[in-house]
Amino acid sequence: MTDSDEVRPFPRRFVGRGVLVTGGGSGLGLACAKRLVAEGAIVTLCGRDEARLKEAAVLLGQGVHTARCDVTDEDSVAEAVEAARGNAGRLDHAVVNAGSGGAGPVLTTDKRNWDAVIATNLTGSMLTIKHAGRAIAESDGGSIVAISSIAGILSHRFMVAYNASKAGLEMLVRTAADEMGVINVRVNAVRPGIVPTDATDVLMKIESVKQDYLDKMPLSRIGTGEDVASATAFLLSDESAWITGEILNVDGGHHLRGGPNIDGVLALGTSREFIASAGLHQGETV
Repeated sequence: MTDSDEVRPFPRRFVGRGVLVTGGGSGLGLACAKRLVAEGAIVTLCGRDEARLKEAAVLLGQGVHTARCDVTDEDSVAEAVEAARGNAGRLDHAVVNAGSGGAGPVLTTDKRNWDAVIATNLTGSMLTIKHAGRAIAESDGGSIVAISSIAGILSHRFMVAYNASKAGLEMLVRTAADEMGVINVRVNAVRPGIVPTDATDVLMKIESVKQDYLDKMPLSRIGTGEDVASATAFLLSDESAWITGEILNVDGGHHLRGGPNIDGVLALGTSREFIASAGLHQGETV
């Protein structure tokens, strides 16, 4: 084994710093929390599933706390932020990760489903940035990173609510960054491509869809939670001290090409078949 082959420890960029991670019990939130704990952070995981949060805390070990939180409820968000600040004695950073999916094309999307996705992904993110930003400012400044998605810039058919929520999240990040720089709070986002999680499981199970994603990536491999966590840790850290309002693509270059072909994934058939099933004809306006 050469020196270059040796496993090197992570830098210790967050020793003693308080970090709140929403949606931290699984998926990308858990991956980010794992990296931050390894770098010395005092992490508070928050989410709606207490059992899942406790399992994650046991997995991550010392320096991890939990707080039940529904990000669509402002009082709940405020309480989670205060819990995170109390656990570390200060709040320096937040990872705004809580989100939900929800499938459906524009022509048949139920308003209740639309409202639920927007409430979690967009309103919940705003509430988290609002309250975490205040607490971070009171700790002499720090940084916030939101988890967006490639679906925020590349159309993913039959995912209208999710697409719109992530596009809105990115403008929220830019606006917050513009406003909060004066109080020494940086706000950025990462924009992951396809990464295996519970939310993307339905896409990964269909080989043709998975291959289409790969074909649209200059770096043709599926991403990992560690890829996203590394980028998130960089944007949270002092190494990015002169970066704010940035949306960092972490997608193997997928954003350089086009959105994926997911025909058939959602039991809707192809776009042509869906239009026919809705009693419409291509070219017809409604």
